Amino acid sequence: MIEHHVRVHPSADRLPREEQLAWKLAAVATDTATATGEPDAESAAMAVNRVIDNASVAVASLMRRPVAVARAQATAHAATAHAAPGASVFGSRTRVSPEWAAWANGTAVRELDFHDTYLAADYSHPGDNIPPLLAVAQHTGRDGADLLRGIIAAYEIHVALVKGICLHEHRVDHVAHLSAATACGLGAMLRLPTETVYQAVQQAVHTTTATRQSRKGEISSWKAYAPAFAGKAAIEAVDRAMRGETAPSPIYEGEDGFLAWMLDGPEADYTVWLPEPGEPHRAILDTYTKEHSAEYQAQAVIDLARRLREKTGPLEDVRSIVLHTSHHTHHVIGSGANDPQKYDPAASRETLDHSVPYIFAVALEDGTWHHERSYAPERAGRPGTVELWRKIGTSEDPEWTRRYHDPDPSSRAFGGRAVITLADGTVIEDELARADAHPAGARPFDRPAYENKFRTLAEGLVAAGDQDAFLSAAGRLAELSTVGLDGLFPAVGPEALAAVTAYDAQLPKGLF
Repeated sequence: MIEHHVRVHPSADRLPREEQLAWKLAAVATDTATATGEPDAESAAMAVNRVIDNASVAVASLMRRPVAVARAQATAHAATAHAAPGASVFGSRTRVSPEWAAWANGTAVRELDFHDTYLAADYSHPGDNIPPLLAVAQHTGRDGADLLRGIIAAYEIHVALVKGICLHEHRVDHVAHLSAATACGLGAMLRLPTETVYQAVQQAVHTTTATRQSRKGEISSWKAYAPAFAGKAAIEAVDRAMRGETAPSPIYEGEDGFLAWMLDGPEADYTVWLPEPGEPHRAILDTYTKEHSAEYQAQAVIDLARRLREKTGPLEDVRSIVLHTSHHTHHVIGSGANDPQKYDPAASRETLDHSVPYIFAVALEDGTWHHERSYAPERAGRPGTVELWRKIGTSEDPEWTRRYHDPDPSSRAFGGRAVITLADGTVIEDELARADAHPAGARPFDRPAYENKFRTLAEGLVAAGDQDAFLSAAGRLAELSTVGLDGLFPAVGPEALAAVTAYDAQLPKGLF
């Protein structure tokens, strides 16, 4: 790996483009050796897992309102004779313009907060790169090997940026890193010149820098749309760059650029590690998926709550519960966020899946977690749950914050320690460093686990034979023809498709 220092430069420096971060990212994506050689075998296998994972959660979200709205917007932009062949949309038989397919499919993948994650200096869901890459692959006639190359490159760039540059400290939303990664993944997949990808990266970052208000207070449906918007913007940026258009430059290092005004300011100095030319791209192996439909820091908390049920006795006897955890968990999904909405039974689903007190209460009561039932309004409003929920708080523990940022991925911890005080003064304590499904957890997710997740979420929506067909196509990703990419969209059964169509028809109409 090569260590790159990224800092602000005045315009008078005329920083050569080869010394700019956007160029270095583009150079990794367009590296001739990795573009023409065989991908790392383990990385390729993990990419297949993530294609399965994305389809699982996309199918399960078809009847969710934000997904239906995005799908309706997309199908209003059907591929025409002049824009054929277009790209597929989950839950629809209409092929649409690729940027709109990325919009609809990206929203479907993100809606349930149930796919992969990578946490370091910043936060990310690298699987959000896959919908725009798949859409463009279908539209441009690429095959499975091309798509695989693009996915692995996008993950490489995304992980590097998340490791090196913290956005949330300045309340900048994490999709700014996503758009850069997607532009690079598209460049790798399409074998574009470095110059083209460089311009696309800068345009993408410039147009997708947004605040984290999307994840604060009463969290709205925009949380699902945000990564889809970044993917759509990246596709449009690549299209413009391919036509010869340029971008604000240098987007990261400029004196009025991203670092100087959005992040650490004129004295900003970041370190980003990128692969050497020809070095295998293996960053995808550092990422991990979710067993439960909730924000990632809640994964270990759910597993811990299930374990603690055997020790607590009647929950009516609980006086208080404190979760000692990392800075992120405390301040983003815990009581340290100072969001009263995190304790409101009438809060949106998006807010509840970012409320670790709520999640711990329900997991402690039920001993399980479900992507729909655990968030149902009647479940959130249960009087006993509300009473227990409001006894739960979080506290930042410097040791858990240190473990959260441990440089060794196998030692990194995203959990915490629960201290339960009963009415008689008895104290019950337990801790869990990592979710059971984490690569270093008790039951690391493997291919059978991904396949089981898909079958569980597709039950009643996709017939058994069509489930088999999808899993077969995904498993042969590197061998798929352009037409074969259609197999990466599980065929929704007639009854389920009719229900989806009927639901879509009830939506209010917009402009399109």
